[in-house]
Amino acid sequence: MAFTDKRVLVTGGAGFLGSHVVERLEAQGATVVAPRSADVDLTDQVATAKLFAETKPDLVFHLAAMVGGIGANRDNPGLFFYGNMAMGLHVLEQARSVGTKKVVVAGTICAYPKFTPVPFKEDDLWNGYPEETNAPYGVAKKALLVMAQSYRQQYGSNFVMVFPVNLYGPRDNFHLHNSHVIPAMIRKFIAASEEGAPQVVLWGDGSPTREFLYVDDCARGLLLAAERYDDPDPVNLGAGFEISIQDLAEKIRTATGYEGKVVWDSDKPNGQPRRMLDTTRARERFGFEAEIDLDEGLRRTITWYREHRTVADT
Repeated sequence: MAFTDKRVLVTGGAGFLGSHVVERLEAQGATVVAPRSADVDLTDQVATAKLFAETKPDLVFHLAAMVGGIGANRDNPGLFFYGNMAMGLHVLEQARSVGTKKVVVAGTICAYPKFTPVPFKEDDLWNGYPEETNAPYGVAKKALLVMAQSYRQQYGSNFVMVFPVNLYGPRDNFHLHNSHVIPAMIRKFIAASEEGAPQVVLWGDGSPTREFLYVDDCARGLLLAAERYDDPDPVNLGAGFEISIQDLAEKIRTATGYEGKVVWDSDKPNGQPRRMLDTTRARERFGFEAEIDLDEGLRRTITWYREHRTVADT
């Protein structure tokens, strides 16, 4: 699929990942519609139907999500399940209804079982229940895989689903309560450095491992999936490494110039013990490999945050 002169709907297009996808699409000549949640409520069936009737997109990237870190997931399990389930149901049904040629759905690594063998392989998605703190979000997203495959079987819909690992990069959410680990650490370490604080307190004990994918790499991977991938099987998008949260904190502490102490609050939950994806399928089926390593990605993200703190901290 070439994007020139295509009408492309990007749900969540004003958000973190979506804004990078929109930039790449527009650079390749697509006509992009990226409605904000304030303008179109995708949890509303009527509003979603109106959006599709008016735009009749050739291609949809369904990236809209209600998402956050461990704290936000723990505080909003019902909201996160309903919001993600409802948006997905309405977007896929309306894409089928208006005859959209292809839909690329972004899933989540939170859909994997809590004790999935590392590296996570796509065939392990159904081998257990997700980690409890983010299970409602993960299960809602995983249900969309079933819907996509069912619509393909019954209606011939070309719906594909990719599962990105934890993302980070410029324009991320840096809110202290509902951000993910990298932006939260960056904000805490920079603030502590400026205030001369002797220590920074971080959640958990630092032992879990995570994998991180730079956001622009993910955007490139999604476009590759739209161009080259037409199978029903889910596909991981990742960078193919894991790092402990403790080692990640040390990298960010050093990169931000903070010289104080890191204190771990072990009363707070760790989340899933280990996360790293097997990225073989993405490489073999549509040629995706991550290009930005963690050190370079952190440097770019910290630089962006320092230059945009007025907006990022709100």
